[in-house]
Amino acid sequence: MTVVAAAIMQYEDKFFIAQRPEGKSLAYHWEFPGGKQESGETLPEALKRELKEELNIDVTIGDFFMKSDYQYEFGMIEIYCYFVPLSQKTDIVSNEHLETKWVTANELKYYKFAPADEAIVAALQKY
Repeated sequence: MTVVAAAIMQYEDKFFIAQRPEGKSLAYHWEFPGGKQESGETLPEALKRELKEELNIDVTIGDFFMKSDYQYEFGMIEIYCYFVPLSQKTDIVSNEHLETKWVTANELKYYKFAPADEAIVAALQKY
């Protein structure tokens, strides 16, 4: 099983999403940024580290939002989502993703998300 921490980065009514690049599993699918928990890390610590590595941003990890489990052909993934409130909307440059966007909860339905992220999208649309 793979344990992942993901960020629900929000500024006003917009959420930050990122597109997986060619050559990675689930290429071209959209996701909420984050990554795998390493030994000895709490989930918030893992998320803070991953956001620094992937997006070069220092953030404060907010409240836990939800957990999403999904069984892929390559194994089970557990995603623990945390709100990451931002005081200003910035142009974030990703080291890992093909493209990034700020979108409203209603606009999330227009993007093809990784299957494990679909439950998160559904929950945010009701939020």
